[in-house]
Amino acid sequence: MRTDYISWDEYFMGIALLSAMRSKDENTQVGACIVDNDNKILSLGYNGMPIGCSDEEMPWKRTGAPLDTKYMFVCHAEFNAILNSGKNLKGSRIYVTLFPCNECAKAIIQSGISEIVYMSDKYTGTDSDTAARKMFDMVGIKYRKYEMTGNNITINL
Repeated sequence: MRTDYISWDEYFMGIALLSAMRSKDENTQVGACIVDNDNKILSLGYNGMPIGCSDEEMPWKRTGAPLDTKYMFVCHAEFNAILNSGKNLKGSRIYVTLFPCNECAKAIIQSGISEIVYMSDKYTGTDSDTAARKMFDMVGIKYRKYEMTGNNITINL
């Protein structure tokens, strides 16, 4: 029997990372993968513009007047995964490449997701991060940082 297979955490975080590669954002690519307690994938998402909004016509800049930046328009990976699911997410787990912002935290709570596994928390200590963690703690949603294994996975397309 093989012993060098990847763990569930590696598998689902790998899928979240692969999903992030669909993002058209030049600066930030985030992916999310929602799974149930039986390790079945319920949904995927990445950060991008709403369906029907042309990626070429929408702004992707990070600075400038609010309507000239991506922030008023882009849908985050977690939000997209929740909306894409069409399923009951109660008790599920979300793997996400970046710790959720306060807005995604609200959607995660409302959807019934019970655990978050995240890769990066580069915004730790910001107001958005503090608010998200406060809400997660208040409602008992578990969150944990993904433990890097050092394994490399190569996919040649």
